[in-house]
Amino acid sequence: MLEKSFYKKMLSKSFPFPIKVTYWDGKGEVYGNGSPHLEIIFHEKIPVSEITRNASLALGEAYMDKKIEIKGSLQELIFGAYESADSFMRSSKFRKFMPHQKHTEEQSEKDVQSHYDIGNDFYRLWLDPTMTYSCAYFTAGNEDNLEKAQIDKIKHILDKLNPEKGKSLLDIGCGWGTLMLQAAKEYGLKVTGVTLSEEQYKFVQKKIYDENLQDQAEVKLEDYRELGNQQWDYITSVGMFEHVGKENLGQYFEDVAKYLKKDGVALIHGITRQQGGASNAWIDRYIFPGGYIPGLAENVQHIVENGLQIDDLEMLRRHYQRTLEIWDHNFKQHLDVIKPKMGERFTRMWDLYLQACAASFESGNIDVVQYLITKGPSGKNLPITRDYMLGK
Repeated sequence: MLEKSFYKKMLSKSFPFPIKVTYWDGKGEVYGNGSPHLEIIFHEKIPVSEITRNASLALGEAYMDKKIEIKGSLQELIFGAYESADSFMRSSKFRKFMPHQKHTEEQSEKDVQSHYDIGNDFYRLWLDPTMTYSCAYFTAGNEDNLEKAQIDKIKHILDKLNPEKGKSLLDIGCGWGTLMLQAAKEYGLKVTGVTLSEEQYKFVQKKIYDENLQDQAEVKLEDYRELGNQQWDYITSVGMFEHVGKENLGQYFEDVAKYLKKDGVALIHGITRQQGGASNAWIDRYIFPGGYIPGLAENVQHIVENGLQIDDLEMLRRHYQRTLEIWDHNFKQHLDVIKPKMGERFTRMWDLYLQACAASFESGNIDVVQYLITKGPSGKNLPITRDYMLGK
């Protein structure tokens, strides 16, 4: 009974809308006023000690193992938990989990490969044809054309650099190469991409040869910290700094400064918390080992401490929410392929990851920010107004 009273106290305060909860003994209760359209079903009780130790890990694992079922939108449920001032989701244990992480080059390689080397065929099922695994940019509002939005995102990034044909660009964490290859083909830049994922490396290498770009593009299976003394006119890095760890953020921006030529321009795009940096235990264990979401002020401090100046900041939170919603929709369209191959536990894990992240962006718990920075006085080699970024 003590455990059930804990659940009742926790769940009765966790949502700003009515919610039905069916407990492991088959008894159901409604919390809040009105008719609920979401239901939490506990097939088993989760030990209170596990929830109080770390709610995200305990409840995430319970969902993966079907100890918990959700009737209705999982994203809406998690969003509601973030919105409620008294929710367990706002507890310090959930929001400020700070694991001891190793970010040696060897460990970074293992962490990256554990996520990105699941297989290109898996990602191809639910990403768009460009194989872009980062926040899209919806220029026409809430449209559903993800491929166009990803291409528009890459154009938006490259346009912010105001690049000159024939100059060089380094893409740190190049993914499946869409940005670097578009920079080569459409902007006439000489590009270098680096990744620690063998699957991505082989994919990009093949595209370079298939599109006859050997004289203009190269990809390296290498840690970004080991690029020597070479410098580039421009640097892009999309969805990368979230992987380097809190202890290596300063080194990351130091390397950006090191690799950037004098008066060069960089566009750094990544997930950021405006409220300060944090990690999530469930995400760290099952999705992005070694991941850390830095705070906005934290990144800005590292940027200026390394002799770089900020030209522009742009928040794309709503764009990432929409991107994740489309990814999850695409993911669900291929459950008949994914579940037999990857197993039900993995499938539930990945669906939870996509919907939980969408809810986290929707609530403002996390954001995605584009940092336009220069090595030298801000705006020295850029137009005096922001109109050029929008093609004006």
